Amino acid sequence: MIILPHASEKGTYVITIAFTDSQGQSVTPKSATWSLTYSNKAIINNRLNVPISPLEATVSVVLAGNDLALPSSDMRRFFHLHYVYDSTEGNDMEMNAEATFDIEDLMLPT
Repeated sequence: MIILPHASEKGTYVITIAFTDSQGQSVTPKSATWSLTYSNKAIINNRLNVPISPLEATVSVVLAGNDLALPSSDMRRFFHLHYVYDSTEGNDMEMNAEATFDIEDLMLPT
C-alpha cells in the first residue's frame, strides 16, 4: 500500500498514476478503473470502478468536493486501482494497487 500526503477537506487533490508491469516497466494499459472508499470499504461519492480516459503510461486522477468531504469521523481514504495491460510477459495481464491518504479536517465556515 502506498501512503500519500494529506488532502484538504473539500479541496482538490491530484493523484498521478504511472502504470507499470509486474517487472516495473512502464506500460500503457488497455483498460483502467479506480474506486474511492472509506476504511470500512463503503464507496465514497459513487466512485466505484470509474474508467480512466484517455489511457496513457502516466495519468492524473482529480478528486475534489464531495470526494474529500468529511461527513463522519473517518478521515482516511483508500484509492483503489485496477488495470489490464499487454507486455512481453503476456496479454491481458491484470494489476491492482491501493493507496491511502487522510483528509485534513479544516475549520471551514458553514
